[in-house]
Amino acid sequence: MNKFDVIIVGAGPSGIFCAYELTQKNRAKNILLIEQGKNIKQRACPIEKANKCVKCQPYCNITCGFSGAGAFSDGKLLSYHLSMHNDGDEMYLGGNGGSYIKNYYSNRDIKDLLTYTDNVYLNFGAEPHLEGIEHRDEIIKLQTKAKKEKLNLVDIPLRHLGTEKSQELYTKLQDYLEKNGINIMYDTTVKDIVIENGTAIGVQAYSSYDKDAQTTTYYADKIVMAVGRKGANWLSNICEKHNIKTEVGSVDIGVRYELSDEVMEKVNKLLYEGKFIARTSTYGDKVRTFCQNPSGFVSAEVYKDSLTLVNGHSYKDKKSKNTNLAILVSHHFNYPFNKPLEYGINVAENVNKLANGGILVQRLGDIYRGRRTWQKDLDTNKLEPTLKSAVAGDITYAIGYRTMTDILEFIKSVDKVVEGFANPENLLYAPEIKFYSNTVVVDKNFETNIKNLYSIGDGGGLTTGLMMASASGVQMARNLIQ
Repeated sequence: MNKFDVIIVGAGPSGIFCAYELTQKNRAKNILLIEQGKNIKQRACPIEKANKCVKCQPYCNITCGFSGAGAFSDGKLLSYHLSMHNDGDEMYLGGNGGSYIKNYYSNRDIKDLLTYTDNVYLNFGAEPHLEGIEHRDEIIKLQTKAKKEKLNLVDIPLRHLGTEKSQELYTKLQDYLEKNGINIMYDTTVKDIVIENGTAIGVQAYSSYDKDAQTTTYYADKIVMAVGRKGANWLSNICEKHNIKTEVGSVDIGVRYELSDEVMEKVNKLLYEGKFIARTSTYGDKVRTFCQNPSGFVSAEVYKDSLTLVNGHSYKDKKSKNTNLAILVSHHFNYPFNKPLEYGINVAENVNKLANGGILVQRLGDIYRGRRTWQKDLDTNKLEPTLKSAVAGDITYAIGYRTMTDILEFIKSVDKVVEGFANPENLLYAPEIKFYSNTVVVDKNFETNIKNLYSIGDGGGLTTGLMMASASGVQMARNLIQ
């Protein structure tokens, strides 16, 4: 049977939690969840055995499959609803997506939604312990010190699952959905949305292993696009093809920064993840740290057309001696250019070319001296890189002058708060890019200008991160059954 009540495109956190909430409302009798990748139990990355990224086909097992990139992420669940940045008038949610959601929902509604979502994670095995809620006096002192350097240090309590625990939790969620009547199609790629007279009525899909295979049309009363960052480019093309309204979005371009645990010891202890945010004095651009991984590992992940990006994660048990984090510069473009995603892809492609298709790494001190890094430099570097497959080189050949200026200025500012942050032996890996589709314009119910077509999660620019994406899925399900 090819007719369903609801079709959800994408089994990342937003799609999973939409399906989960529909089961709670007894509306999961005829729901189809379509995922490009594998069942989570079949997902495996060969990089640990091969010691390099082998660019798996037809998709990367790090970014595709049940739970999306979340299964192989650090597994940090930010507890925004418990944040000290919630005084009844303002609630820090992070990213443009948070602001978008606040346009339609009150702080009280958002807090209740996030509390509910957090409890679902706890019920499926999330870490009960919260990082960043102790040592309040020390945190405030560190924030005060940061403010003197025009840095905002945002403290948000979080639950750290660890990569291996994330997979265990999402496996339980997958089993739950399957046992409770959700139809899940794996290894299936959605080619297009079927629209008639301004109304979405179905999707066209084919086997991920055969892009030339004949498509099958699946029909539904409601269609939810929950494609995640991996599907941002696909979603942009769909929106352009079908005149789905969007607003010019942004792309975050930067590096994955690796330094010793000793340097980050205080921040790691107090907050686990310290979110430093600043506006640079040279250009006024927003620069921030993101996805901090104490005792973690730098990793590679492959996106569409073999685009290789750098990321980072940490395990609950397996540890390194290094902390890694992203340093990201937000890029916003105005008329006449309205394709930030394509700009980011171009930057990533150029970096990949310099690294023979992989990840480039450079020592900070070499950037200051205006020279490239060689493998022999890495071999004698006091800080040992955790991504062994990264190619030593010069990232400044591919990352724009303005972006690099912002990054270097930011590093020097943070160094005044965290001594050693600008150590010349620290490592910069590239490209670290966070892709978002141009923000899909939706109403309070997350419906686009195409009737019965909805957009949630990171891919459409509504959210950023696991917790907010999951919460958007819960709210989507509630909107569908109002």
